[in-house]
Amino acid sequence: MILTALIADDELIARQLIKSYLSDAPHIQIVGEASNGSDAVLQTIQHKPNLLFLDVQMPELNGFEALKELWPHHQPYVVFVTAYDKYALKAFEVNAIDYLLKPFDEERFRQAIDRVVSRIGPQPPSELTSLLNELLRDKADERETYLKRMLVKDGRRMSFVKLSDVLYLHSDSNYITLQTRQQGHIVYESLTLLEQRLDPSTFVRINRSYIINLDYVVEVETYFNGEYHVKMTNGQVLKWTRFYRDNIKAFYAKKE
Repeated sequence: MILTALIADDELIARQLIKSYLSDAPHIQIVGEASNGSDAVLQTIQHKPNLLFLDVQMPELNGFEALKELWPHHQPYVVFVTAYDKYALKAFEVNAIDYLLKPFDEERFRQAIDRVVSRIGPQPPSELTSLLNELLRDKADERETYLKRMLVKDGRRMSFVKLSDVLYLHSDSNYITLQTRQQGHIVYESLTLLEQRLDPSTFVRINRSYIINLDYVVEVETYFNGEYHVKMTNGQVLKWTRFYRDNIKAFYAKKE
């Protein structure tokens, strides 16, 4: 059985070392390399490797953040790679997952490979999924974090849209349009669930169908029956309904 692997590490030397060690493993085929967290997510979703060597400290997205992005789309076996022993958590000491503490030698690398390959199957075992879910929850609890980007798909191409570039989010049935100054991007998501993952100091729900980015609001004008008209920088005028009028406080707090 030929297994596929992807190497995600911002250090070229580290990627070359892993490639060198894998050259003696004919049953493992390298399908891609990534030097930052965002690229690691995109390539993992694109190539769907069985095995992911994932550096913890990377630019754009760290290893844990990258894993949170890709996990709903593809769930590979993961070997974490880190230069900091504080990330070598005891929780990794299960047969389904491993870590490599830099600098590691070939013997330690072989142990990690043997450990994962001995358990590999069509899907990661339930203990790996549970462990990673718990790990991601723990990392999220360390500080309050909000979405900074979203993965969008256009045909066979995938890319990230920075939420700081989004003027507003518009829900229509079972999909949401992320509207930037240049274009709209479609994602299949619930607006209510997505709202919980957005920074409330920047993104505010103004009616059942719209969440706006306060950074792109030109003015708010009072309307009839306790409602408001919101003018965005692209000229779009949206209605801030009475049901959500308490959220107007966020607008004034943003302007102070």
